Amino acid sequence: MPTETNSVLNGVKEAFAPVTEAFTKLQNLEVPEAAREFVKKQAEAAKTRAADAYAGSEKVTNVIETAVAGSVTEAAKISRNIQQAIYQDAEAFFAGIDKLASAKSLSEAAQIQSDMVRARGELFVSRAKATTEYLGKLVTDGAKTAQDNFAKVYGKTA
Repeated sequence: MPTETNSVLNGVKEAFAPVTEAFTKLQNLEVPEAAREFVKKQAEAAKTRAADAYAGSEKVTNVIETAVAGSVTEAAKISRNIQQAIYQDAEAFFAGIDKLASAKSLSEAAQIQSDMVRARGELFVSRAKATTEYLGKLVTDGAKTAQDNFAKVYGKTA
């Protein structure tokens, strides 16, 4: 049996002899200087592009962080303003109840109620105006920030 195995092994070696010989010659093949230089230049260029891509991604990340931080700050500010308005409304309501309770006549109560309604209307108009101005400023600032961030990210490539 060992003889049969050796003969099969020798047959395989003989069949692959041209491939083995070609592979041995390929290992000793010299690469021309121009080819090596070309590969070095391409590797250097790829390295530079990778560094530029990394720098660009850092800029994009900074822009995203700035935008998100700004949004969180604005959302917190809006939430605080809403909470303050609710508190002020509750205070005004209880102050109005107090005044109404101190009215000595129906006409005095009607006058107090009328004054309260007018004051609430003026406050509503004031808040609506302030909200409109705030939202206008927020949109303008947001557009300016987006434009500035776009310029930071893409200004170098343009």
